[in-house]
Amino acid sequence: MKISDSVRYAGVNDHKVDLFEGQYDVPNGMAYNSYVIMDEKSVVMDTVDQNFTDEWLANIERELSGKKPDYLVVSHMEPDHSANILNFLKKYPETTVVGNAQTFNMMGQFFDLPDNMNKLVVKNGDTLEIGKNTLTFVFAPMVHWPEVMVSYMTPENVLFSADAFGKFGALDVEEDWACEARRYYFGIVGKYGAQAQNLLKAASGLKIDVICPLHGPILTENLSYYLDLYDKWSSYTPENEGIIIAYASVYGHTKEAAELLKELLEKKGAPKVSITDLARDDMAEAVEDAFRYDRLVLATPTYNGDVFPFMRTFIDALLERNYQKRKIGIIENGTWAPMAAKVIKGMFEKSKDITFVEPVVTVKSALNSESRAKLEELAEEMK
Repeated sequence: MKISDSVRYAGVNDHKVDLFEGQYDVPNGMAYNSYVIMDEKSVVMDTVDQNFTDEWLANIERELSGKKPDYLVVSHMEPDHSANILNFLKKYPETTVVGNAQTFNMMGQFFDLPDNMNKLVVKNGDTLEIGKNTLTFVFAPMVHWPEVMVSYMTPENVLFSADAFGKFGALDVEEDWACEARRYYFGIVGKYGAQAQNLLKAASGLKIDVICPLHGPILTENLSYYLDLYDKWSSYTPENEGIIIAYASVYGHTKEAAELLKELLEKKGAPKVSITDLARDDMAEAVEDAFRYDRLVLATPTYNGDVFPFMRTFIDALLERNYQKRKIGIIENGTWAPMAAKVIKGMFEKSKDITFVEPVVTVKSALNSESRAKLEELAEEMK
């Protein structure tokens, strides 16, 4: 696949993977992207997952059209992108491997590197002239590993963005970009918003015509749309007005309260109301929606003087990713000593710009006229 005058696609689609990074459900698979730059010097940009060695090497050979590669640029050492470095060097031993100091340190941890390996250690801002094009290396530490760097190629204005602007899903599947890119971002990169913001600032002065990520489709049109979403996600700014109700329930009474609140909110004209059962629905989807919308309701029984385990897992996932700039409502349940609201507020104690909406709705075992009235009040405040 031709991407620009000089850039060709050489990646692979994975429809065998069920859990990406051992935890994220990927029903439409994954793409492991690799690129070949054909210029006076030929450059291979990254390798792919270990399960696709032969297919990838065949793709590289096809795109090189009999030419020997001069450089292999390693943008990111995570194994889904770096697993085939040695296999590549066995076939093309004279290639110079390009990376930064941390890249090669990690490479030595993953592999027994050949003593005669040609390597080029680059620093932030270094350039590599390959003919009519020049690659500039821009470090992007902690997006989402410390060695990550992106490459900007001029004059074709191509940004090889490493894991930034990536998404779940193989390239031979048609699906909405934003949904799976959002879930990917907040699952994989979400903790490192400040670092993603630094990368966006570095890119803001560049003329970019094409973005080539390591996962997901190559972006060639309406790039402002993708850049704007990345800016919102990495600055923790709500993307849409709306409310997600996340609940956990033992015997169904907390679920009933959550569903009644959804009904009340919709009657009052709330812009968007989503509800999720944290014990049964995809946790990563729930995290994604919590960052997408500007309001969140947490509904949980008290459990061993704490919140229900699935609720704790959910809140921990939000806190790990620096959840902020949101309004939170609480529904707690408890038969003899309701404690969930106190626990939840304590968990968010160090979070930035979190506003707890009153009233807290306390359900004692099951809904009654008093708790129903409180749900009505909460709906009015949250709508």
